[in-house]
Amino acid sequence: MKIDTQILEDHQAKIKVETEAEQLEEAMRRASREIAKRTKIPGFRPGKAPYHMVERFVGKPAILEEALEMLVQDIYPKAIEESGIKPYGPGKLEDVSTDEPPTFEFIVPLEAKVEVGDYHEIRIPYELKEVTGEDVDKVVENIREQQAIIAPAERPAEPGDMVQVLMGANLKNPQEDENPTLIRERSVPVTIETNDNPDEFPYPGFSQNLVGLSAGDEKTIDYTYPEDSAYELLRGKEAEFKIVVEDVKSRTLPEVNDDLAAGQGEYENLEALRTDIHNRLEERARSEYDEEYEDKLIDQLVEASEIKFSPQMLEDEREAVLRGLENRLSQQNMDLETYLKTRQMTKEALLEELTPVAEKRLKRFLVLFEVSSKENIQVKSEDVQNETMQTLNMFASSMTPEQARKAISRDMVNNLASTVTTDLLVRNTLDRLKKIAKGEYTGPEEVVEAAEEEALEESTPSQPEDQSGETRQEEEKPVEAE
Repeated sequence: MKIDTQILEDHQAKIKVETEAEQLEEAMRRASREIAKRTKIPGFRPGKAPYHMVERFVGKPAILEEALEMLVQDIYPKAIEESGIKPYGPGKLEDVSTDEPPTFEFIVPLEAKVEVGDYHEIRIPYELKEVTGEDVDKVVENIREQQAIIAPAERPAEPGDMVQVLMGANLKNPQEDENPTLIRERSVPVTIETNDNPDEFPYPGFSQNLVGLSAGDEKTIDYTYPEDSAYELLRGKEAEFKIVVEDVKSRTLPEVNDDLAAGQGEYENLEALRTDIHNRLEERARSEYDEEYEDKLIDQLVEASEIKFSPQMLEDEREAVLRGLENRLSQQNMDLETYLKTRQMTKEALLEELTPVAEKRLKRFLVLFEVSSKENIQVKSEDVQNETMQTLNMFASSMTPEQARKAISRDMVNNLASTVTTDLLVRNTLDRLKKIAKGEYTGPEEVVEAAEEEALEESTPSQPEDQSGETRQEEEKPVEAE
C-alpha cells in the first residue's frame, strides 16, 4: 500500500492511498459472501451462493460498492497511522478509482495547531476606578425616584413633575428610501429632569420643553441630532416633535434619612444603606472591569498567536453557539423557528451570522488551552466536586427526590463534571495571565518557594497539634485537568 500525504491550506490533509488489485478482488469476494447471507438467491441457502451467481443476481456494481466500503474500513486506519497526522475528527472519502492500481483519496481534518505568542511580555495596566460618594448618591436618588408620591396637579408643569403627553415625531427632509416616521403617535409619561441627563429620551433636554405647559396645551419642537448623538442613525438628522399635554402630576420625593433606608430592607440607618450600596457598586464595577480587562488580554494573546484549525472544528463550534442560542430562547419560551420568523431570516443566514462569533470564541479557547498546557495549569479535584455538587443541588432544588433521581444520571454527572473542569481550567489560566499582564507573576520559582515555606512550617517541632488528637492528613494534590 502506497500512501501520499498533502497538507492543505485549510488545515486538512489529503491522503492518497494506492492499493494492490488483489486487495480489491479479495474485498469483492468478501462483499459477495456478505450479500449472499442477506439476499435470497433461488436454489441456494443463505451465504452459499457462488460469486458468479451473486453477481448475476444483484449486479457487479452492487458488489463493488460494498467491496469499496469494506476496503475503506481496512485501509483508512492504516493510512492515518502511517501518514503520522493527528486528525481532529473522522475524514471522508473524497475520490476513488478502481483502475489499476485502485486508488482512494481521503480528506482528513487536522487537530488544531497553536503557536502562542510571548504572553509573558504582555503588560496591561489594571486601572479599576474607585466608587465615589457621588456614585452612591445617584443610587440613593434613584431609590427616592422610585418611592415618589405622585398626585394630580392643577397647574402648569414644573421641573420634577410627571407629564403625560401624546407624542409623535417625523424626520424633516427624509431621503427617498427613508421612513419619515420617527415616533408613531402614542401616549407616554415624561418626567421633567431637574439635572442634565445624557440618556434622556428622545434626546437630552427634551423634557425641559414641557415646563410651563398645562393639560390640553400643544407644542411643536424642532430638533437636529448632533454628530456625536448616541443614536448613530439619527446623527445630523432634523426631526419635528408634536406633543399634546394630557395631564400634569406632581412628584414628591421622600427625605434622605434613616426612614428611607428602613424601607429598603433591614438597615439600621442611612449609613448602613450607603455602605451596602457602595459595596455592591464596588463588586459590580470590579466584575465589569475584570471582564473588560480579560477581553483585552485575550484579544492581545490571540493577535500575537498563530492559530490553525479545520473547517470541521469551526463548524462544530458554530453548532455549539447555535445550541446556546436555542437554550436561551427556550428560557424565554421561544423556539428557533419562531425566532427566525421574527427576524425574517433563514437558518442558513443565521448560521452565517454566527460564524464570526464562533471563530472568535474558538480562537480564544484554543490559545487559552495552549497557555494552560505551557504553564501546567491545574485544577483541584475537590474544586471540581464542590462546583459539580452545587450545580446539581441547584438543578434538583425545584424537583421532588423521585424526580431528581430520574433526571440526574451518571452520564449527566460526568458531563457536568467535565464542563466544570474546563471552566475551572479556563478560570485558572486567566488568573495566571492576569497576574502576568499586571506584572505580579515572577514565574514558577514563587510556587516552589511557597511549597518550601509550607514544608518548613509543617516540620517545625513547635507546631501545635490538632485539638482532636488526630494527625493532619496530607492535602489532596491537584490533578491536571484533561
